[in-house]
Amino acid sequence: MSREAGSGDRGRKTAAAPDPSGFSHPDTVAVLAGRRSGGAELAPALYPTTTFRIPSLEAGSRMALDSAESRYYTRNGNPTVAAFEQAMAELEGAEASRAFASGMGAVSCVVLGLCSSGDHIVAQRQLYSGTRFLLQAVCPRFGIDVTLVDGAEPGAFAAAVRPGRTMLVFAETPANPRLDLVDLEELGAIRGPLKAVDSTFAPPSITRPLDFGVDLSVHSATKGLGGHNDATLGVVSGTAELIASLWGFAILQGANAAPFDAMNGLRGLRTLGVRLERQSATAQRLAEALSDHPGVESVRYPGLASHPQHGLAKRQMRLFGGLLAFDLAGGSGAGERFIGAVRLAQAATSLGGPETLVAHSASTTHAGLTPGELEAAGIGPGTIRVSVGLEHSDDVVADLLHAADEATG
Repeated sequence: MSREAGSGDRGRKTAAAPDPSGFSHPDTVAVLAGRRSGGAELAPALYPTTTFRIPSLEAGSRMALDSAESRYYTRNGNPTVAAFEQAMAELEGAEASRAFASGMGAVSCVVLGLCSSGDHIVAQRQLYSGTRFLLQAVCPRFGIDVTLVDGAEPGAFAAAVRPGRTMLVFAETPANPRLDLVDLEELGAIRGPLKAVDSTFAPPSITRPLDFGVDLSVHSATKGLGGHNDATLGVVSGTAELIASLWGFAILQGANAAPFDAMNGLRGLRTLGVRLERQSATAQRLAEALSDHPGVESVRYPGLASHPQHGLAKRQMRLFGGLLAFDLAGGSGAGERFIGAVRLAQAATSLGGPETLVAHSASTTHAGLTPGELEAAGIGPGTIRVSVGLEHSDDVVADLLHAADEATG
């Protein structure tokens, strides 16, 4: 082994990692971000420890109350988790980020960490069912009033705000599962309450909500950010003051991110740009092909001119993403036949990974909604959501067209 590669190198100064702030494109930032530790390792370093040695009682008292401390106790913070948080903050254009054990951990902390009895929340009807259940079933138990509006209707959020009472406006765009969009510029212009956006379907390489005046950007990093179906994570990004204010509730909530998941999430960020480009291109081709299928009643994809908010999508999305939804003729029977007929795609409820996944929304992701709530959300018995993977587009398109033939032929 040469001296340069061996132990004689220990005294040498490590060259600084490239500064992501010097580059504007999110794909480049995703590769460079989260490397402030100063180490020479290129892969994320794993700190699996739950506990750290405290240097002194005085230092321990300071560390216990420091929201930025990563070497006190892992429920408070951890070096591996901190690296993921740093990367997300740099990628989102935020001052700070906080990682959680799941997307719902992040959503719950935003809602319950900011709102108290007597407060009011405005949210949209087109929401992930877990978020909707939190708002409609849990919040009232704590005296928090919630108003649901049509997030795609111009002015709906602002019109529902109650001055002096509304603490939080919560949006999700693109919305699960029909890809309805919220006008982020309009949302960011609302004065008074804090604005939070669940942007899981549009990672920072596609949309950065904070650029539009939104206060908090929320993600289930389990999905596209992690990108490999091997990390269960949530993350919230915003100003340092806001993230620090959520830190205390997050410590009590206990939904802290595990170091191993944070390591996998950070690894996933490195390939975010190329994955989204491939998935978006395949999704566009698939959406166009399904639009021409006689057994498909409608297709929802922001990249299609037929999407009712296609113009808005072009204004606030760099790519149109790897998610699409469509309605089969023949209702739930057709949906069941479709799920049974796919050969390459796999039936599963998650999204953003390397495998193409299909889900019958009414019986999986939104199974807890009543028939009336499903109808209000635009989810029919034949609604199928597709998370496009990284397989060759020829194979993805052929497989789903074959399944549509089998389901409606």
